[in-house]
Amino acid sequence: MAGGLVALLDDIAALAKLAAASVDDVGAAAGRASAKAAGVVVDDTAVTPRYVHGFTPDRELPIIKKIAIGSLRNKLLIILPVALLLSQFLPWLLTPLLMVGGTYLCYEGAEKIWEKVSGHHEAHEDEPAGAQGEEQEKTMVSGAIRTDFILSAEIMVIALNEVTNEPFVSRAVILAVVAVLITVLVYGVVGLIVKMDDIGLHLAERDSGAAQAVGRFLVRGMPKLLALLSTVGIVAMLWVGGHILLVGVDDLGWHGPYSLVHHLEEAVHGVAGVGGLLGWLVNTLASALIGLVVGAVVVTVMHVIPRRKKPAAAH
Repeated sequence: MAGGLVALLDDIAALAKLAAASVDDVGAAAGRASAKAAGVVVDDTAVTPRYVHGFTPDRELPIIKKIAIGSLRNKLLIILPVALLLSQFLPWLLTPLLMVGGTYLCYEGAEKIWEKVSGHHEAHEDEPAGAQGEEQEKTMVSGAIRTDFILSAEIMVIALNEVTNEPFVSRAVILAVVAVLITVLVYGVVGLIVKMDDIGLHLAERDSGAAQAVGRFLVRGMPKLLALLSTVGIVAMLWVGGHILLVGVDDLGWHGPYSLVHHLEEAVHGVAGVGGLLGWLVNTLASALIGLVVGAVVVTVMHVIPRRKKPAAAH
């Protein structure tokens, strides 16, 4: 009897260790998958604050909450099941889909550069205009959730690409964890960003000189932070999009571009002390350059050529 109890306890302990190891594996895989999607996360964080621009401060956090809930719904109820089905039954389709998303990222990054250089800014129908009533808020939230759907799909497919060798249930759990973590991270940071000026104003009204200094710093720093986020977002889109295309064409059988970048990385890896960093920089710059070239081609097709045709049509 005692021997049987000891054996049972040993089995329970073994199962507990196995469960703990599984949790660790899921956590590690979710961390790797989330890191791979970092570039899109930066873009998502950079894009979202514009959706609360022009609304009263008391509506900013409720709007962000609505967008975050919509984003989580996108990821868990639509994108996750579709991604799992594809990975289970049509795994060969993941690389082309990932490359389509990568091309979109390249286009978004190149479009923002083109707008800055040319001075042409595309009008967004979901941007606030005029009075900010309840209907306008609904329109803004709907537009933000639509934009988020594209970015969320890219995040989830990138994450899925990192865990395709995991069992089906593990894949589902890992992607669910990534969906929740990314959503909390993005919209937590966005909420902090959009309230930074309010926090700064509150601190500036305190009696403490130090608090006032911090408050003024936050108020002055808000526009600079948003500008920095915008720039980082553009670079991240080109880098991540270009890298997705670079790896994708290699997976599909065209090995030349990836081999060239790999040889350039190897050439600098031998530099003592900074070889690893230089290799990463070479890969990043090459990916960003590819992203810029591909994005420029798409921008030309989508914007430049149609603009040139309009004056001709007027004649």
